[in-house]
Amino acid sequence: MAKPVRAAIGEMWITCQVCKGDVFRERGVLLNSAGMEFMKMAWADEKATGLICWRCGYVHLFVNKDIELYRVDT
Repeated sequence: MAKPVRAAIGEMWITCQVCKGDVFRERGVLLNSAGMEFMKMAWADEKATGLICWRCGYVHLFVNKDIELYRVDT
């Protein structure tokens, strides 16, 4: 299972939109498009960072490359 992380963009800490939790697990997400799938080039599609809320499971997607992840000690 993924390790818990906190995340920030610049000086703004990210919290869950649903439960206001601030601990997530991170997962890379590929933003597939139908055209690229059709041409067998899905590997070239844009990537995003998925943050899954540790408390409620809501998935947040970020394409911003400035997102910083900080490991949470458990």
